[in-house]
Amino acid sequence: MRPFFALFAGLAVLCAAPLAAQDDAAPAAPVSPPPLPALYDVTGVTPGDVLNIRTAPDAAAEKIGELAPDAIAVEVTAIDAEAGWGRVNTEERAGWASLDFLTRQETGAALPDVARMMCFGTEPFWNIDLDAGGLSNFSEPESEALFLTGPVRPGEGRPDRFAVVGGAAGSDLALSISVEECSDGMSDRLYGLSATMIVSGSVNRTLSGCCALQGVAQ
Repeated sequence: MRPFFALFAGLAVLCAAPLAAQDDAAPAAPVSPPPLPALYDVTGVTPGDVLNIRTAPDAAAEKIGELAPDAIAVEVTAIDAEAGWGRVNTEERAGWASLDFLTRQETGAALPDVARMMCFGTEPFWNIDLDAGGLSNFSEPESEALFLTGPVRPGEGRPDRFAVVGGAAGSDLALSISVEECSDGMSDRLYGLSATMIVSGSVNRTLSGCCALQGVAQ
């Protein structure tokens, strides 16, 4: 009988082996966080109420602004994952709003899929209302011009770099966008994109500043 029991024990070990292998399965690969900055919509706020914006990612922090219950295309420039709050701009400063009431837009929420941006700088003052794939208005205190601009292109091997090129009669522009914190130097707002724009023509110029994502008009 001993050979039989030995064979039975061996089969039991072999049958149990796959179960042990399943228990020891390799952990799932970490999920990359969604890219920022990105556009979010306010959700879950009772009509007539508001979503508070506070100085810190804490419900007890000072209130400095608010978002309407139906606000859409709110740019979130940073996230405190532990607290579950997103950084947004309000008036002339940056604040925090609870992500419990902010839902990331399903399509076109972040670069390179966002078509509309406002890029701007100071000293000298300039801004471009960018409509990637359409007409973009570049303006300065004493002049403005329309450029036909192409789509937003991601940098090769650099997920944090993007570019847009465009042209007008006798002039061209190349806009380089980097994912990094940016200040306009005039307020306490904090943006998630910096920009360098080269405008060529009768005079070649290099301008620097920040960019903010814009929602498409409904």
